[in-house]
Amino acid sequence: MSTIPAVSRSLLPQIEKARARTDELFELLKSEALYSRPIPERHRLIFYLGHLEAFDWNQICRQALDIPSFHPEFDHLFEFGIDPPVGQSPQDRPSDWPSEHDVRAYNQRTRSLVDEVLDQAPEQIAQVALEHRLMHAETLAYLFHNLPYNQKVPVHMDPVHATPQPSAAMIQIPAGQATLGQQPGEFGWDNEFDRHQAPVAAFAIGKYKITNGEYLDFVRAGGEAPHFWVQREGEWFYRGMFAEVPLPLNEPAYVTHVQASAYARWTGKALPTEAQFHRAAFGTPSGEERAYPWGDAAPTAAHGNFDFHRWDPVDVHANPAGDSAFGVSQLVGNGWEWTSTPFGPFPGFQPFPFYAGYSKNFFDGMHYVLKGGSPRTASAFLRRSFRNWFRPDYPYVYASFRLVEN
Repeated sequence: MSTIPAVSRSLLPQIEKARARTDELFELLKSEALYSRPIPERHRLIFYLGHLEAFDWNQICRQALDIPSFHPEFDHLFEFGIDPPVGQSPQDRPSDWPSEHDVRAYNQRTRSLVDEVLDQAPEQIAQVALEHRLMHAETLAYLFHNLPYNQKVPVHMDPVHATPQPSAAMIQIPAGQATLGQQPGEFGWDNEFDRHQAPVAAFAIGKYKITNGEYLDFVRAGGEAPHFWVQREGEWFYRGMFAEVPLPLNEPAYVTHVQASAYARWTGKALPTEAQFHRAAFGTPSGEERAYPWGDAAPTAAHGNFDFHRWDPVDVHANPAGDSAFGVSQLVGNGWEWTSTPFGPFPGFQPFPFYAGYSKNFFDGMHYVLKGGSPRTASAFLRRSFRNWFRPDYPYVYASFRLVEN
């Protein structure tokens, strides 16, 4: 009989699946791309190749189990990413980084050692390692999206579009309670705790995310064009992961918080608060709350565009099976949704002792909460309590928005 605890037996296959997911992403890169810096404010891609294994080593082997390092230099070099303001780029050169061969050798040995001792690691640390990798499966997509097309191996996927534009209907949400945060005993990141309720006054919310077509009217009126758009000979195109396409008017507009807020002011409406998002997404007319907008059933492709189903967005009305109890569409998937809530601690917040800066370093009033999920968001992060956050002017996220009337 195996001596590995049941928890570890269940997590190892998930970790292996997540590794396969990130390995597949790096297989999309042509060799010269590894030393590129597609987003100026982020590291070169070679950093991320080493970071995923270094994180696992540092959290599981070095900190949790006090195992001596076989490569302290790489443990430190690949330990932390960066989050400088837009326009403040690091100044390193490709020659400052180790070779791909050396990084892959480090990765291979790290995985082998982690697998040997995973059954000894605390369950929470193993879960953190798993979800950290899945987070990077999405952030790597942001990075790769900005590479020139000739540095990526193309993947073909047929677009899914409808010609009729969806209604800009607003849906009335009655006053009620929104339960925020994760329940005790369940895994969550430190900023997901403590669970609490927030009263929400009645409001109206857009049935659909704001589309490219709606945002185009704003651009024509003088608003700023999104990062994902490019104009050629007077026509607008969407810069997809693997190809440019004529601007899909019914897809959600991926914008910054600054741009979403400006659009809201232009229309005389507002962005929802985190609590309003929860009320519209997970509340019901009877006052009960659901695990997901559509109910308590596990997420499937019918419910929305998430869990790596597609590389790019689909139309905002493409997933009616995922509607909330109030009839609001795509509150999960097809693009994270900006809220007006600055990222901050919930009452009772306690930082992870083994990763103290994960959330606390960003409680600075300079980041905003996003909810929902994008096409590249793993299903683990579709849980009701999960909170994403970014700077308001960071343009590279698959971030959509919808409006409310208070």
